[in-house]
Amino acid sequence: MDPLSDVLSLLKPRSYMCGGFDMGGEWSIRFSQHEGIKCYALVSGQCWLSVEGVPDAVRLETGDCFLLPGGRPFHLTSDLALTPVDARTIFQLPLNGAIRAINGGGDCFGAGGHFAFTGKHAGILLGVLPPIVHIRRESDKAAMRWSLVRMMEELRERQPGGFLVAQQLAYMILVQALRLHLAEGVRGGVGWLFALADKQMSAAIGCMHEDPAHRWTLQKLAERAGMSRSTFALKFKETVGSSAMEYLTRWRMLLAGDKLADSSDPISAIALSLGYQSESAFSTAFKRVMGCSPRQYSRRNPASPSHGEGQTARADQLEPIAG
Repeated sequence: MDPLSDVLSLLKPRSYMCGGFDMGGEWSIRFSQHEGIKCYALVSGQCWLSVEGVPDAVRLETGDCFLLPGGRPFHLTSDLALTPVDARTIFQLPLNGAIRAINGGGDCFGAGGHFAFTGKHAGILLGVLPPIVHIRRESDKAAMRWSLVRMMEELRERQPGGFLVAQQLAYMILVQALRLHLAEGVRGGVGWLFALADKQMSAAIGCMHEDPAHRWTLQKLAERAGMSRSTFALKFKETVGSSAMEYLTRWRMLLAGDKLADSSDPISAIALSLGYQSESAFSTAFKRVMGCSPRQYSRRNPASPSHGEGQTARADQLEPIAG
């Protein structure tokens, strides 16, 4: 897999809400703080998005997609001058996969999903994203159009199996939005996600993700990036925010933590699978990166029989789709 796919797989995103909202007339709805990441697209119409702590509201047009990774309260509205109403007073029946209509609908239709992360390290992704990721270029919207149209059809027609299809489409929209955000230009930022926009840095990171157990050296990674050792080391640190060897060690430990939490593999086997011949050397590196020993981590995060499945909350515990 590629690095972005690796990280998303490690975080184990699952869409525990997906659906749509169909608004008509004047309306303004405020949504509370949330965990995970929300991903929506405006299938038709226009509206405003205002996120707490972000100075300027965002005007959303037909085809725009936006991610809200920071968990901040926000509100959607037809007019910023209107006083918003709390979402929970409007969406009384948070039936997953449904379309909620306000004032008869017809003016503004949106669809999307709310993704929770069952993995232990959501900050890997959420920590490098801005409060709002807004996808609005016409070429980018065209790339997402098929997924949006199909999701709208599934939500409206309510065919057998439609909810599962809508969930998968919401996941596709999330990945597409992250990909487009990456390609659109996160230049100037520091972090692994920003580094993926650079072909040389992406090549080196891809090598580490593809074979984390390999005995990578700075020289070998520089060769894969097509750079001199010294130039590569400097650019990697400037782009990613850590040295290449620090990044490799951290990625190995994140993989180790995932195995400790979701498998019954012995520590010695996990260490060997990640390139450590000595369990003690592995344990030392793990404690330095993760803040505790492998055994302590395993006790704090016991593996469940379902490995993270079957954790969907009851309908009466869930927020409405637009919340």
